[in-house]
Amino acid sequence: MDQQILQIETAGRDFVEITAAVQRAVAASDTDVGLCHLFLRHTSASLCITENAAPAVRVDLETWAGELAPDSHSRYRHDDEGPDDMPAHIRSLVAGIELTVPIRDGALLLGTWQGIYVWEHRHDAHRRSVVVTVHGERRAR
Repeated sequence: MDQQILQIETAGRDFVEITAAVQRAVAASDTDVGLCHLFLRHTSASLCITENAAPAVRVDLETWAGELAPDSHSRYRHDDEGPDDMPAHIRSLVAGIELTVPIRDGALLLGTWQGIYVWEHRHDAHRRSVVVTVHGERRAR
């Protein structure tokens, strides 16, 4: 088993692709076949696997999330860090903070159009921590 913590800089509400960084962590583990588990250590951002070729998909996901959990809604009581505070928590719960991806031949077994993203739900930039834990059979030496 191998574990790394990735530090991901976000620029505010948007998607940051981390596929290459996760693949580097898998490669460094020398794991041939196994699982890569990702855990985001925050409550106002998410991890997701989504379309990595058409940026419009991510724009549409953000539009949908804005309708699901709009900023400054009168029903929210929690706004300690601003009008995007509670909506960010709701978005995080819906989208999730962990993923597991299979590994084969030392590589993430993602589909052709899949990428791994940190989805920042706050308007301000943040530094997010992603724990990458790789389990599996190591390559023969």
